[in-house]
Amino acid sequence: MPERIRIARLKDDSPHVAILAEWAHDTWGHLHPGRRLDTAIALMRDECGAGGVPSVFAALLDDAPVGMASLVADDMSDRRDLTPWLASVFVRSEWRGRGIASRLVQRVEEEARAHGHDRLYLYTPDQQALYRRLGWRDLERRDYRGEAVTIMRRDC
Repeated sequence: MPERIRIARLKDDSPHVAILAEWAHDTWGHLHPGRRLDTAIALMRDECGAGGVPSVFAALLDDAPVGMASLVADDMSDRRDLTPWLASVFVRSEWRGRGIASRLVQRVEEEARAHGHDRLYLYTPDQQALYRRLGWRDLERRDYRGEAVTIMRRDC
């Protein structure tokens, strides 16, 4: 089944942007109190670059999104010294466990390498094991906006 999934770069006018922004808003909105969905959609449109940083990728089954990941300059407001970031890795629950998240992560890593970045960062509260399997290393454990997270890095 995962072979039917394709990973595609989204343009800012893609009809999928609103869906992905809603997933991100529902999943991580608590980290941005007061941010409305329309603002989240506008921010995601801004992240749909033509290549490099920023970029948004969707895992698509036919033309329906089942997952997403982004390459962004800044994903942690108080660690702007670290850049770029793998961000917004999400796969719909019914599609998890099929390697889609791994493919999305690898696509973002390829994008970063292709645009001259030799290191990437991410933070996660609970997916450290997945990222370690993919070659990521723990950099720092800390509290971020009320959530215990691990900052991780990957040399490309």
